[in-house]
Amino acid sequence: MVDLESEVPPLPPRYRFRDLLLGDQGWQNDDRVQVEFYMNENTFKERLKLFFIKNQRSSLRIRLFNFSLKLLSCLLYIIRVLLENPSQGDEWSHIIWVNRSVPLWGLQVLVALISLFETILLGYLSYKGNIWEQILRIPFILEIINAVPFIISIFWPSLRNLFVPVFLNCWLAKHALENMINDLHRAIQRTQSAMFNQVLILISTLLCLIFTCICGIQHLERIGKKLNLFDSLYFCIVTFSTVGFGDVTPETWSSKLFVVIMICVALVVLPIQFEQMAYLWMERQKSGGNYSRHRAQTEKHVVLCVSSLKIDLLMDFLNEFYAHPRLQDYYVVILCPTEMDVQVRRVLQIPMWSQRVIYLQGSALKDQDLLRAKMDDAEACFILSSRCEVDRTSSDHQTILRAWAVKDFAPKCPLYVQILKPENKFHIKFADHVVCEEEFKYAMLALNCICPATSTLITLLVHTSRGQEGQQSPEQWQKTYGRCSGNEVYHITLEESTFFAEYEGKSFTYASFHAHKKYGVCLIGVRREDNKNILLNPGPRYIMNATDICFYINITKEENSAFKNEDQQKKNNVPRSFYHGPSRLPVHSIIASMGTVAIDLQDTSCRSASGPTLSLPTEGIKEIRRPSIAPVLEVADTSSIQTCELLSDQSEDETTPDEKMSSNLEYAKGYPPYSPYIGSSPTFCHLLHEKVPFCCLRLDKSCQHNYYEDAKAYGFKNKLIIVAAETAGNGLYNFIVPLRAYYRPKKELNPIVLLLDNPLDDLLRCGVTFAANMVVVDKESTMSAEEDYMADAKTIVNVQTLFRLFSSLSIITELTHPANMRFMQFRAKDCYSLALSKLEKKERERGSNLAFMFRLPFAAGRVFSISMLDTLLYQSFVKDYMISITRLLLGLDTTPGSGFLCSMKITEDDLWIRTYARLYQKLCSTTGDVPIGIYRTESQKLTTSESQISISVEEWEDTKDCKEHGHHRGNHRNSTSSDQSDHPLLRRKSLQWARRLSRKGPKHSGKTAEKITQQRLNLYRRSERQELAELVKNRMKHLGLSTVGYDEMNDHQSTLSYILINPSPDTRLELNDVVYLIRPDPLAYLPNSEPSRKNSITTAAQDSREETQL
Repeated sequence: MVDLESEVPPLPPRYRFRDLLLGDQGWQNDDRVQVEFYMNENTFKERLKLFFIKNQRSSLRIRLFNFSLKLLSCLLYIIRVLLENPSQGDEWSHIIWVNRSVPLWGLQVLVALISLFETILLGYLSYKGNIWEQILRIPFILEIINAVPFIISIFWPSLRNLFVPVFLNCWLAKHALENMINDLHRAIQRTQSAMFNQVLILISTLLCLIFTCICGIQHLERIGKKLNLFDSLYFCIVTFSTVGFGDVTPETWSSKLFVVIMICVALVVLPIQFEQMAYLWMERQKSGGNYSRHRAQTEKHVVLCVSSLKIDLLMDFLNEFYAHPRLQDYYVVILCPTEMDVQVRRVLQIPMWSQRVIYLQGSALKDQDLLRAKMDDAEACFILSSRCEVDRTSSDHQTILRAWAVKDFAPKCPLYVQILKPENKFHIKFADHVVCEEEFKYAMLALNCICPATSTLITLLVHTSRGQEGQQSPEQWQKTYGRCSGNEVYHITLEESTFFAEYEGKSFTYASFHAHKKYGVCLIGVRREDNKNILLNPGPRYIMNATDICFYINITKEENSAFKNEDQQKKNNVPRSFYHGPSRLPVHSIIASMGTVAIDLQDTSCRSASGPTLSLPTEGIKEIRRPSIAPVLEVADTSSIQTCELLSDQSEDETTPDEKMSSNLEYAKGYPPYSPYIGSSPTFCHLLHEKVPFCCLRLDKSCQHNYYEDAKAYGFKNKLIIVAAETAGNGLYNFIVPLRAYYRPKKELNPIVLLLDNPLDDLLRCGVTFAANMVVVDKESTMSAEEDYMADAKTIVNVQTLFRLFSSLSIITELTHPANMRFMQFRAKDCYSLALSKLEKKERERGSNLAFMFRLPFAAGRVFSISMLDTLLYQSFVKDYMISITRLLLGLDTTPGSGFLCSMKITEDDLWIRTYARLYQKLCSTTGDVPIGIYRTESQKLTTSESQISISVEEWEDTKDCKEHGHHRGNHRNSTSSDQSDHPLLRRKSLQWARRLSRKGPKHSGKTAEKITQQRLNLYRRSERQELAELVKNRMKHLGLSTVGYDEMNDHQSTLSYILINPSPDTRLELNDVVYLIRPDPLAYLPNSEPSRKNSITTAAQDSREETQL
């Protein structure tokens, strides 16, 4: 090491520290040469070139001067013609010689000298080694013809009256005009429309042709009719317009030849100009042109940036965006890099959209295209990802670059970004609103397993509707379901509200219950004026303030509502026992017309808590009357609130010592120690005390810790939830966390099995025969298809196979396109499905945005499309709180003090409550829960085998019964009674089949043969179902699995389910109804001494959360 250091040469003197301190005195003796660069630009020629050509502003001035000079020469020629008095002489002398005064000659000579000098100077500066290229240019030749004769006449006075075709300078003026426009664009750093340039060139060409023809005809006719300029103009216009009156015609052969030449030139030049203009027009139609700056400053517009624009995406955006009244005057500018397809072009030609939608072909990564869209003046920019690509990460990368480009170009423009993968969210945390597709998708799939049809509930809430869907249907359930689908989330300040102003200083549950009782609105959350966090059902301890912002569910917002009170006489006649009789229920008639709701109010006076209306019965009448419901207190009483001790392990899951799994699976509540991606919200949930080894996660393979090879051997107490996905992505975190949330009791936690491939053997090993739900995630590898709607083909066929093999299995899936939901659990000869298909078409013709809502799989919550949540991003432009509320409902975000979505099932013990209003009161007065809707299931009392056999009768009977189907079903069904919900068509066909089999005496050989044929057909169809069952059982036996519990004949098609969002208070409860609840946060009821650790964690998490709503 010492040798190496000794070999390093010392620094030169000028690099020593002492020399740096003393200055550069030691450098004075150095041999240094000063070098000057770019000396070639200091030459006289380069300076002239810089002034005349390179510098845009000086070059523009030179072009403008040249253009003015050419126009002046043409003006002098016209003056010479007007002042001329032709003398008598032979014909050629009149053509060669003209009368020109001396002052006019002097001006023309001066103009000629300046023009020739400028032309020679510019030719010298632009000389590049080929002199003939400069000489043979047409502008140079015309300049020589028009300038040289005047210069010669200076030295040869007899040539002063020589005719010079100065009118040809109009073509030089046209050339100067083109150069001037180009320099103008360079000088102001702004590209003008190519269409404008081409139109200007076409007009100037046409003017030059007419002016040349006028001057030429007038001069050549000096030896003929002696036409003046006006007569020549008249002749040229008549000739070029192909009218040809014939009153003015050329007489000399020279003028006739000139007219022929000009017509030939026009036939060559003008079509070329028109062709270029037509080509530019077609390109302009493709690219969309520009959004004018004047319109951007006077009108409001938003910009939609997409990779490829499909007709479904466009119509969803336009219908949802323009559904809000205050957005009717907005323009929508679409910025897309691809060419507009035929369907989109056809839609944008509709007058309703052509006046408000502008399509621009361009890229968001180019500042020029962003300037064309006037992004800096836009009210908002929506950036959507292309979900139909195979590589969804690549699609996210494109979206991120677009968001960065827009933020760099227009920092003040609000951004609404849609992202696909959750791990890419942190790149766009600066955006105002972000919707991550995989987060919402997996969260809705998870909640569908514990709260049925949560996906349908969220979809209906985020869609704009007037609740008019299904009102023309004979089915009562479709009318009720369609009317309730019009409910949306709105907001209003408490002190400005008619709904909630009277509840200032009262508890939240008191305000929610009485607002629903009085107005039929459902108060679900609030937000303090000084706090940006929204609290869903903060509980009975929350006291309403005048400045609170209230969030409620209603058919329309309060500003569009009119309130009508009944007469005082009718008020006095209303019984005080308001909820004790089924015939004395309040009637809330809601009339939706043009966005205005009129609510008829009967008795709306508030009663005291000790009044007889809601008071508990006395001991003397307890035996003869049903239990009453406690009143909802204005201010919370700690003793009356039934808090859920979810953090105490001793109060729940009381197990016996003989339960095996109780000792193996010990849970603790806390936050997950690891986050799969940046930006995930910390969630308090159930965790294992010790980390499970990786080898134990393989359910189908044994390891050194356990010897189980199938789900049955594990002996799980609860039914499984199976997730069939293509890959185990980071989005699965949002599926697991809601199922392991801290507020779920331990005894209700379902084991989760991830199935990355779903052949039959793996399905059977993972316990599909006794699973509670099976979730099928859309396959990303099939997203890209030649036909867009074929992206769901693999998922649909796989789900149909599962449905045929395991008919009792509850299958939940997600599709790319909403239109493909009609293929879920498809049956070709089901008349009821055909009737629903016709209803969907009618609703679409009426302009409904929710035409697919009556499909049974969607209404039951077994299928949804994530593209439906695109409207969530669009609604955020008007309702900036919708993303936050949706994330709170789905459990993606947790705010201290905010409630969570859960459900309860109505049993026989709960039917004494009778109505939804009494249930509302019961929940608010006990647990503080706020109900928001009902999931109702109606039984049809037919098994799958019977329904399949009864449907397969003769074709003529099928046709006859299908015609009568609507009438019978409309008269037979009643949505308020499950006893009258049978399927009349299926039951009548089943009875016909039974009667045929019961006939023993043969009457005619033809009828006997027909009966035998029908029986064989029925047996064949039954054997097909049995064949599938035998296939499953044989595979289970081959794998060594028990066939106990495999129910091959059970089917969910004998029932139909639907959702009632915020039903009217007088809605009757039915058995097995599932009520959606927003339950208060149990951690908010804990004493201050207990949740110290929890509060510290939540405070840290809250402080670290970004302002962006992720």
